[in-house]
Amino acid sequence: MQLFSSSATPSLFPVHELPSSPTPSLKSRPRKPRTAKPKSTASTSLIAVFEEQYRELRPRAPITPLDIRFRRFTSLNTTIRLREGRLHVRLSDLLESAPDHVHHAIAHILLAKLYKKPIASAHADRYRRHVSSEAISRQAEHIRQTRGRKRLSTPTGHHYDLNEVFESLNTRFFHGLLGRPTLTWSAHHARRMLGHYDAAHNTIVVSRVFDRPDTPRCAIEYLLYHEMLHLKHPVRVKAGRRCVHSREFQAEERLFPELEAAKAYLKRL
Repeated sequence: MQLFSSSATPSLFPVHELPSSPTPSLKSRPRKPRTAKPKSTASTSLIAVFEEQYRELRPRAPITPLDIRFRRFTSLNTTIRLREGRLHVRLSDLLESAPDHVHHAIAHILLAKLYKKPIASAHADRYRRHVSSEAISRQAEHIRQTRGRKRLSTPTGHHYDLNEVFESLNTRFFHGLLGRPTLTWSAHHARRMLGHYDAAHNTIVVSRVFDRPDTPRCAIEYLLYHEMLHLKHPVRVKAGRRCVHSREFQAEERLFPELEAAKAYLKRL
């Protein structure tokens, strides 16, 4: 079970609509990064924080033994799972020096999700404000660049060349001023995740499901145009919340001439 996603880049396209601001996500068995190894066990004070939040959420239940460790994740991953009568908590090492009230928020949110209890808005707000702060966002971006690995394919598909589409859009809508990032088709024919811009690796990925002869060019152009707007309008933080699609972003997106036709095609996938 995972805490809120805190990636500094926009999330992938869902099938029927473009992504909104990040929302909490759950994973029953988080995938372990290949390079992630336990860095250190938690202090007794942090264990006490989890025990305190456990008592508040489950006052009548005996406290389950805790195994809390910090790990060198490639992002701000924070997970919890119950296994063999013990709670296993894995926290990103970026959170090791977080203030006490942030540790309380993390403990509350993870335990509340695990035991299906309501999450207190105060704790959710404290956590979001911390991970969205400029300092933590910079650190998170740095570890994604230095620890993470980006799987790249090729921009040249069987039916569409992403480099050619990018240059065409750059000339038509951006006066040729956008620097071209790494462009690549996805490794798989993903239908749930259609495309995304990874700011840490300056890479635009488009699902290979579109590289076929019956895909209208307007659909490919719209997907790439949307991600190119992320290059021009980076994610900003307002009042502790990430603004992925600003008003300027949305206004410029509406300038795409075949917007409705492209969206209609995406809905039919």
